[in-house]
Amino acid sequence: MKTRYSSVLILVVGAFIGGVAVQGLHAQSAPSAYIVTEVDIAKLDAYQKEYIPAVRASINAAGGRVIASGQNIVSLDGEPPKTRITITQFDSLDKVRAWRASAQYKDARKIADPYAKFRSVAFEALPQ
Repeated sequence: MKTRYSSVLILVVGAFIGGVAVQGLHAQSAPSAYIVTEVDIAKLDAYQKEYIPAVRASINAAGGRVIASGQNIVSLDGEPPKTRITITQFDSLDKVRAWRASAQYKDARKIADPYAKFRSVAFEALPQ
């Protein structure tokens, strides 16, 4: 009788572990979304002190993360932005859209709009 219970328990635990593994693999197969933002900043000090902490908090709250941000820009083709480029990663384009529609992001942009002009694009990553 104990063998039967042990076998059933092993089957249940195995099914649970298999289900978790399949969910993990499925989650990994969904393409990430990236935002590339070019920023021309008129008042760098105010931008860095007021806007960056607010927008980073909104990104973190929405499940995103800043991959890279830089000011030493070398143009390979075309005109470079005058001040900064930022690359941000989210789990999906839906999460990007939700972040951009959030009150926290909109409040952060109200801070930045007097100091900077933005151009952003979002895209889904292709499998490599």
